[in-house]
Amino acid sequence: MLFFALFLSTTGFAQKALKRELLSFEAFEAKLKAAGKDAQILDARLPEEYVQNHLEGAVSFNIADQADFEKKSAGLNKDKPVFIYSIGNGRSGILAEDLRKAGFKDVTEIPGGLSKWIGLGRPVISTVGKGLSLDEYTASLKSDKLVLVDFGSRYCPGCKRLDPTIDSIKTEQASNVKVIKIEAYENKSLVKELGVVGLPTLILYRNNRAIWEKKGGASKAEIEKILKEQAL
Repeated sequence: MLFFALFLSTTGFAQKALKRELLSFEAFEAKLKAAGKDAQILDARLPEEYVQNHLEGAVSFNIADQADFEKKSAGLNKDKPVFIYSIGNGRSGILAEDLRKAGFKDVTEIPGGLSKWIGLGRPVISTVGKGLSLDEYTASLKSDKLVLVDFGSRYCPGCKRLDPTIDSIKTEQASNVKVIKIEAYENKSLVKELGVVGLPTLILYRNNRAIWEKKGGASKAEIEKILKEQAL
């Protein structure tokens, strides 16, 4: 089941398959704080993602490895609260459902996942630098063209689906659009300062001023429409 779950998440169907109500971010933080030392925090992403950035006290749960799942879940207390996160709420939703089926009584996902946690400036244990400063980012926006910035991650399924569209626009509209791609988890300070709380996020600039923003991706037709309107 876990291998199938990973397939769903990487092809983008996981979030559609698991429609459920999540706590507000404020309610989640209050619950996590109240749990104190009883909180069991699980990172449902790949081990390499965990190494780069993770919540303090979190345990890496490789859902692609059935043996690893069984071993680590056996070490958890089913009566104590479990808190799970992934990039958004794809893989975390799969793991949460599996744990509930295994008898865990209190399982909660971070609403918006690690992308929202970092975007709101919450702390993480990190092995990567802060990345671009706001001044460096602002300097990169200087252009006589429209500037389309794509905040994403190479680990994010939705970001991967958007990549061909952004690459196509970069090639086809090179004369009037400058395209910049930002790896969010390698630029945590910038993500926080700009308030990017979901991946992918697109921001369109003219003369260093944001004139359009879309969280969660967009179709090529939608992006081309806004570019055409703003080019007039």
